[in-house]
Amino acid sequence: MKNRLLLAALLLAPLAHAAPPVEPPPTAKTPPPSAGGAVRLDVQKLTLENGLRVVMSVDPTSPTVAVDVVYDVGSRNEERGKSGFAHLFEHMMFQGSSNVPRGEHFKLVTAHGGTLNGTTSEDRTNYFEMLPRSELALGIWLEADRMRSLDVSQSNLDNQRAVVKEEFRMRVENAPYVPAYFRMRELVFQGYWPYEHPAIGTMKDLDAAALDWVRAFHAAYYAPNNAVLSIAGDFDPKEAEAHVRRYFGPIKAQPAIPKYEPGPLPEQKGPRSAVVLDTHAKLHAIFDGWIIPPSREKDHHALELAAMVLADGESSRLHRLLVRERAVCAEVSAETEGQRGPDIFMVQAKIASQAKPDEVARMLDAEIRRLGQGGPTEAEMTKVKNRVRAQFLRGLQSNFQKAQKLAEYELYWGDAAKLNDELASYLAVTDADIKRVVSQYLTEDRRSRVMVKPHAEKAPEKAADKPAEKAPTPKGQ
Repeated sequence: MKNRLLLAALLLAPLAHAAPPVEPPPTAKTPPPSAGGAVRLDVQKLTLENGLRVVMSVDPTSPTVAVDVVYDVGSRNEERGKSGFAHLFEHMMFQGSSNVPRGEHFKLVTAHGGTLNGTTSEDRTNYFEMLPRSELALGIWLEADRMRSLDVSQSNLDNQRAVVKEEFRMRVENAPYVPAYFRMRELVFQGYWPYEHPAIGTMKDLDAAALDWVRAFHAAYYAPNNAVLSIAGDFDPKEAEAHVRRYFGPIKAQPAIPKYEPGPLPEQKGPRSAVVLDTHAKLHAIFDGWIIPPSREKDHHALELAAMVLADGESSRLHRLLVRERAVCAEVSAETEGQRGPDIFMVQAKIASQAKPDEVARMLDAEIRRLGQGGPTEAEMTKVKNRVRAQFLRGLQSNFQKAQKLAEYELYWGDAAKLNDELASYLAVTDADIKRVVSQYLTEDRRSRVMVKPHAEKAPEKAADKPAEKAPTPKGQ
């Protein structure tokens, strides 16, 4: 349903001579097998006295367990001039705590047959371990230790600031089409800081980051009452609860978590456009974006299905027209970002070398208008509902995927169990719903467009930031 640009942490190799943890956790006993539904997830919840919300979902079909801590802090919570802090802490959280020296978290998990990582988005930051079912206590203890006593030192800040800056060079500055993606987001959310700036931050803000700023950010948000702990897989809930209470229970709550106050969303009064000269791109490209309602709203479900009608699979409208029939594009995609809100609807097209970008842009506009005027066919509705059903179920196959989804639903929407009703919301979308939302939200007046020029061409001076004139409607459309 979505293809979020999550910036994964670059985990460094563990340091030598790492000391063992002060209090190693006990090994969890293997629970007896139990029945569980393959589609409807078993969801158990509890809240500790310090405010930590705990979600558990038992599934004995795989001998693994996932531990995922999701903090209610992402780039949307950052202040101007202090961008990139949430992503910086994605790296800092692996740099040691009271009982776990730098690099030892990674070493302990891998030595016990597990994997781990962290991801940052606009809406949250998460840290997770996938472990054999016998090592549940290890994952819980490790996450509790760094929540309670992360080593936010000047040396760790300097070290990880350098890592993030190198990541910025590699994944943003030197990656084809990524600068255009960020520029498109700037246009779509122009004047709306929470989603206007990239989660990875900027080089300028990273250089300016002072230790006291970073410590204040950590103290404000990385607390039990600002997080959800999700556990999914083959485990005994009673044993899991005992471990959670033992390791997370003593951590003090943060009494003054900053309130998220995004301010009003500025009104867009006409189409916006920009040109990006991309020295790493080999083909021209078009990045279109529109602001749409938050995730899980009825109109958002319909827009997700509209994206599938437009560009999901070789039989989709844009792929069939632009790639197969006219051969003017090398590839085309359409998707929503899945943000808490407001969200963004994107269409991206890489243009074949012999095609004219302006003509491809007109064809994109015409096909979107056509969907808004006539709606999807019965065959298209059957196809996208079959695909959304399959994608939804595949998205819950692994214990980590279940743990992450359950944590996000608890954090974003107040109830992890709502995930069990999500598929029904997609299947309830009608062709009339898709026709209406496309004609309502995906209009040219609400569109922001970035044209990517490859390295061999030059971008026009300053014209990029000026509002574009509304394109005329081709005859016969």
